[in-house]
Amino acid sequence: MVQSIAKELSEFINNSPSCFHTIETIKTLLKQNSFFEIKEHDYWNLIPGQKYYVTRNDSSLIAFSIAKKYVDEGNLAKSMRIVAVHGDSPSFKIKENPEMTAAGHYIKLNTEKYGGMLCAPWFDRPLSVAGRVIVRDPDCGKLISKLVNIDQDFLIIPNLAIHMNRQANSGMNYNPQKDLLPLYGMESSKDTFMTKIAENASVNQSDILGHDLFIYNRQRASIWGPEDDFISAPRLDDLQCTFASLKGFLESSLDEHLSMLCVFDNEEVGSETKQGAASTFLYDTITRIHENLSLSKEDYHVSLANSFMISADNAHAVHPNYPEQSDPVNQPYINGGIVIKFNANQKYCTDGVSAAMFRDLCQKANVPVQVFTNRSDMAGGSTLGNISNTNVSLNTVDIGLPQLSMHSPYETAGMLDTEYLIRAIKQFF
Repeated sequence: MVQSIAKELSEFINNSPSCFHTIETIKTLLKQNSFFEIKEHDYWNLIPGQKYYVTRNDSSLIAFSIAKKYVDEGNLAKSMRIVAVHGDSPSFKIKENPEMTAAGHYIKLNTEKYGGMLCAPWFDRPLSVAGRVIVRDPDCGKLISKLVNIDQDFLIIPNLAIHMNRQANSGMNYNPQKDLLPLYGMESSKDTFMTKIAENASVNQSDILGHDLFIYNRQRASIWGPEDDFISAPRLDDLQCTFASLKGFLESSLDEHLSMLCVFDNEEVGSETKQGAASTFLYDTITRIHENLSLSKEDYHVSLANSFMISADNAHAVHPNYPEQSDPVNQPYINGGIVIKFNANQKYCTDGVSAAMFRDLCQKANVPVQVFTNRSDMAGGSTLGNISNTNVSLNTVDIGLPQLSMHSPYETAGMLDTEYLIRAIKQFF
């Protein structure tokens, strides 16, 4: 069972080199499970008992199933079950007019950092480019999005040799405009980058009117260790939770509630975009569902008060070389179970009520849980829960799967933990 899940997770990650590809991968799986696509710019005609999904910006998605019980007039216990994850990861975004001549003989690409990242692991490894281009459809004249994935070893960020920087192992302060620009080719490759992008998208270069292109690590997911305990892969934060939540969602009956899976973009840069967790995407979708089913505003408020959200974004495991960096008591380990995340300053939205509800859920699913809190003298990150709650407020728990090397281009997590989350999400729905 665990080996099969690991294979599926690896394939999911390998098929999702950018946030746009993540959504396309999810859409394919949803369609295979009888979900119908609806669009924000169309009028909706929803049918109780059916399953739907809607996207925004091609980088965020909400899938939902409307249980027939949810619209029964006599049902006074209306409630929603919502899971929120994110599909973006720290990377380098390619700027407009990206080609730069270097040292008179090389072509490098002009990029900028997307999100907070560990910079050093990006050096000296095969990289490529994925994302989307926006072109005008010659048939209808509308602007359309085309996916791009240069599925080959295409770029590299070369280190400076130790002989030229004797302090390289004494700590580095990387300048993203100088140290982190990828090498693309020799001078003979000048003016070919966007040509390659156009060829990959099967469009004319002159038809490209915009692009959102990111660098990604080419290394494939690896299952390793003397007992195959670990999985290492790019973008485990947050594709591991995304995959497990999607699989649990698809394997559930979905016949009790308004059940929703939300995959948001831009968590790594604060979520304050039209497609992020701070946007109106979730609120707009829920209110449109209610209006379409002739449910009242009062129905919405009653349902919201009875509802629960799981915000699933990976958590820090205790590091074998730096255990002192973890809280002295609350120390989650890889393959030790799902991690409940707490923070007194509400960087995580878990409180006593939502923690109790989630622990009760995991007991029913026979899934172990652990606890993460930051050291009291160390600031931590934040995630989707509280951000989403600014627009749709309900009891919410922040959880994740324990991992090492968070925000590296190659992260490490546990084989068992993915299965634990799948089981918990199935129980939840």
